[in-house]
Amino acid sequence: MKNLGIIIFVLFAQVFSAQNVYLTKVEKTHDNTDKFLYKINEEAKQAELLGEVEVQGFSKNDAEVFSLIYKKAKEIGANAFSLKPFENIDGSPQPFNPSNYKLALYYISKEKFLNQKGNIYLFASSDKAQKISINKKDYTLSPRSYTIVKTMPGEIYAISTKKLLGSTIKLQPKAEEENQYFQISAAKIKSDETGVGGLNLKSGDIIGLEKSYAEFLSTIYNKEKQSN
Repeated sequence: MKNLGIIIFVLFAQVFSAQNVYLTKVEKTHDNTDKFLYKINEEAKQAELLGEVEVQGFSKNDAEVFSLIYKKAKEIGANAFSLKPFENIDGSPQPFNPSNYKLALYYISKEKFLNQKGNIYLFASSDKAQKISINKKDYTLSPRSYTIVKTMPGEIYAISTKKLLGSTIKLQPKAEEENQYFQISAAKIKSDETGVGGLNLKSGDIIGLEKSYAEFLSTIYNKEKQSN
């Protein structure tokens, strides 16, 4: 009976922690072959509203959730999205709730996207705080948060995870260079792949992110301030 109770508890935990994505509104569809799905703000005024997608339930697997959203968006030809806050009775927007939110889906021609250049986005992991160093200045990113480094063309930016066996990258953005996006992964233990055997500890890898996914994270994560 004890084991049965544990199994039932696990099943209920999986149900209530599952995240579902629904296409809740379709205004129209658009026929295009765009592979990207970028976030828009001011550009929404010039975009065609195609529909809405709603996310219900919380999940730490943000990549899987984005994949579901992406599939729904492409069903109606969307290449852009924006957060659509739920409203209070008085019409004011409710605070963002990662367990339940809506995204408006749009089509917009490529030339109408506003330029997004000269920044480095750094995202924490979904469940652990991450310590990083930017040009020898230390910061701590809370779980599910990110910070933006505003860059100067030609300057070198050294970003490190400040941990044993952690990663370090050096970037030297050029003038008019597109934004760059990275996520600091949590520490991992994995099998050795060199043939020697044993285990390897990887502490705080820095992983480059594709723009569409990164802009999704910047919508559902909290922005933290940092001074250069």
